[in-house]
Amino acid sequence: MKYYIIAGEASGDLHGSNLMKAIAKQDPNADFRFWGGDLMQDVGGTLVKHYKERAFMGFIEIIMNLRKILGMMSFCKKDIASFQPDVLILIDNSGFNLPIAKWAKNEGFTTNYYISPQVWASRPGRVKNIKQYVDKMLVILPFEKEFYKKYDYDVHFVGHPLLDSIADRPKVDYEAFRTTHQLDDRNIIALLPGSRKQEIKKMLSVMLSVVNDFPEYQFVIAGAPSQERAFYNQFINDSDVKFINNKTYDLLSISHAALVTSGTATLETALYKVPQVVCYKANAISYHIAKRIITLDKFISLVNLIMDKEVVKELLQNDLNTKNLKTELAKILDDTHRKKVFADYYDLEQKLGGKGASENAAKLIVEKN
Repeated sequence: MKYYIIAGEASGDLHGSNLMKAIAKQDPNADFRFWGGDLMQDVGGTLVKHYKERAFMGFIEIIMNLRKILGMMSFCKKDIASFQPDVLILIDNSGFNLPIAKWAKNEGFTTNYYISPQVWASRPGRVKNIKQYVDKMLVILPFEKEFYKKYDYDVHFVGHPLLDSIADRPKVDYEAFRTTHQLDDRNIIALLPGSRKQEIKKMLSVMLSVVNDFPEYQFVIAGAPSQERAFYNQFINDSDVKFINNKTYDLLSISHAALVTSGTATLETALYKVPQVVCYKANAISYHIAKRIITLDKFISLVNLIMDKEVVKELLQNDLNTKNLKTELAKILDDTHRKKVFADYYDLEQKLGGKGASENAAKLIVEKN
């Protein structure tokens, strides 16, 4: 069959690549055409657009680039029509993918959505359109099935693909990794400032502001695959902080603690059993707009949302400052606090189900389309 897949960021590229591998096992004649990244391209098929070309974050940034985004949507529709796929697979990225789903369904294409838009967090009224334009919704968070059930929409919980991605990775040689990246023998605190330039600029400076308060630890920046090393130089200068690009999972596997920008990375960090402080600071206007439409009352990080309690500390907007970050980092370095975090992380993993999300999703896509 012919599959047209649209992923919009690094995490979508990761999950899209694993889904493609699983589909190819069940459909040896699978023909892939996709919007994604390097990982999806490594699997095979035709890469139409790289996610780096449309990495916009926040309302203001989107408005400023609206003409470019609309142009990409128009191009995407024409490309889908030309390819004539048996199934269109949309991965997360709701701002782009939901309009494409509406158009595709009206054009008679079969639409599958893998990794649901976060309608449980904002604008739940979108479920009405999702029901109308998405033939099959494959969700990865345990509470999403019950959420959609309230709207009389039967969705499929397939498990979380991060469990597969992490379990399938080879074990990192601790000493070899340190030697390769010129790390000393101090325990590592990983800094995960995000993947987009706008968020990295906002996050990394405040993360680095606490380095001198913890001289007994080695701070290491996890560089995003979407950014070049040169971009990070403006923040690092001649400091003692190390930089490792495109090795986030390997870095987390040997880290003692982490400061993490809110997003999928918070869940990745938890699954690697690394105590963390969640950080988030957006453009002031974008943040105030978001507060008006986001329906989450207590938490924003996936770890806390899934557990429905505070497992990891969230420092948001003005609360994300040097003083607070120093205090919260000290807490997750304390052995007593760490034991509680580890216990909660274990419960979190149980809630996410076992391995096999990509295979479960592929089976639903291939067998019933």
